[in-house]
Amino acid sequence: MNGLWWLGLATLALPIWWHRKKREQHKAEPLATARFLPRAEPRQTRVWRFSDPLLLLVRCLLLAALVAWLADPVFPWRGDTVVIAEGTDPAWAERQAAQAGLAQAERVAMPAAQAIAWVRTHEREWKPDARLLVLGDIPMPATLPAFGRTVELHTLAKPPAKTERHVYIDSERLQEWRRLFAALDGPERVIVDAAPGARTELIVWDRTGAPPAAMRAPLWWVLDPAAFPEMSKAREAGGVLHADSARGRLWLSKSWPPRDPDAARALIEHWQQVHIGPRHYTMPSRVFAASKDARAPEPSGALRDMLLAALVALFVLERLLTHARRR
Repeated sequence: MNGLWWLGLATLALPIWWHRKKREQHKAEPLATARFLPRAEPRQTRVWRFSDPLLLLVRCLLLAALVAWLADPVFPWRGDTVVIAEGTDPAWAERQAAQAGLAQAERVAMPAAQAIAWVRTHEREWKPDARLLVLGDIPMPATLPAFGRTVELHTLAKPPAKTERHVYIDSERLQEWRRLFAALDGPERVIVDAAPGARTELIVWDRTGAPPAAMRAPLWWVLDPAAFPEMSKAREAGGVLHADSARGRLWLSKSWPPRDPDAARALIEHWQQVHIGPRHYTMPSRVFAASKDARAPEPSGALRDMLLAALVALFVLERLLTHARRR
């Protein structure tokens, strides 16, 4: 669709027509006598002469730059390329590139979450016979991308980073709550704080009555809904009531603390997915075959940015020349 904008080059005829002088103007000079001159009929001479050629050139270049910017031209200049996600083991990446026959290919470092989208957006920059290999811990997208060329993907999941979740518990059933958080296995470690602080992500308020007004945390697990007026407008999800307040988000469930490990894991997973966010899932290695149905990527090439800069510069120059002409 973008290629149809090249038809707009026909608009270059407009400034050419505007600047063309249609008729040559003759200035009449009086003579003392014309009796000895041969008789001749007056005639008008049509000539192709342009006024303000510099301004004409700038206006033509301005229209041409605008059409080119809309058409989004891309010159395929990239050859064989290996896109490596940041944080990937260099030795593993070099082995994969060598096994694929791309040991001498160009290397491009890219954040793992942006690698697939970047390749898709800049897909037209590769030559038709260029090979493309993506390496690293690439996260699984919501929908599989479609490429207009073959793209090979080799993934290696990195060991999950160890994180700490700080929790403050105010309850007479402290040991039961501790057993609940002991069910959280994996790289995440729960630290029970002696007092709520700036790093506290969760406060378990397992008491009747309202907590101190100055106590704040991103998430609260509460027992007494009467102590939190916001719970009157709570919404239910996964068997847990949710409500937002000035203290933080409030959670309430009739089944806590959980009585068995399965219920504890279900509650922890609910906390992970809703409040902390889903865990990273590495996309399996695969080869994306070229698809004829792949939609053209959105314009975002470096040439488009250069054309936009030229467009602005030409517009400023055209305004200056027009102003100088009127004076």
